[in-house]
Amino acid sequence: MKIYTKTGDAGDTALFGGQRLPKDDSRIEAYGTVDELNAHLGLIVRHCDSPDLKSRLLRVQGELLQVGADLATPLDAKTSYITRLEAAPIARLEAEIDEWDAILPPLTNFILPGGSQPGAELHIARTICRRAERRAVSLARAEVITPNVIIYLNRLSDWLFVLARLVNHRQNVPEIAWRP
Repeated sequence: MKIYTKTGDAGDTALFGGQRLPKDDSRIEAYGTVDELNAHLGLIVRHCDSPDLKSRLLRVQGELLQVGADLATPLDAKTSYITRLEAAPIARLEAEIDEWDAILPPLTNFILPGGSQPGAELHIARTICRRAERRAVSLARAEVITPNVIIYLNRLSDWLFVLARLVNHRQNVPEIAWRP
């Protein structure tokens, strides 16, 4: 199978189901930003030294592929190989947030993003996730999408924030409180 097809040379691309859209369409922006987030998580996984966190990050990367495929497939597309995002991954993220939050010091201030290298990378991933969520919301204003996609991205950004705090905590890197 060739990697290049030349079908997008004029600035459009195909969705699952066959429809073609301009590459700057809000649907392409949404799943492209999810792809960007997934690539950044790949960098974080590469440098992760905790088997437990690594397996959770890899799971999220797989879930993001499903989110991207869901966004790349209009709800009315005639395709049998795309599964829509269900609620279970959202519940799993919430359970992990609660698990980690229970061992972290309570937040009493806003904190500056940063800390250790992996903590800072997770904060960057969180901001990419927020952008992906905004892109999905924009798409949802124009057409119907799977509602769980927006919920998942919203919860994932919280998960990434708490994970950044956890990583910094485990590495004994103090959080810097924001002082206006």
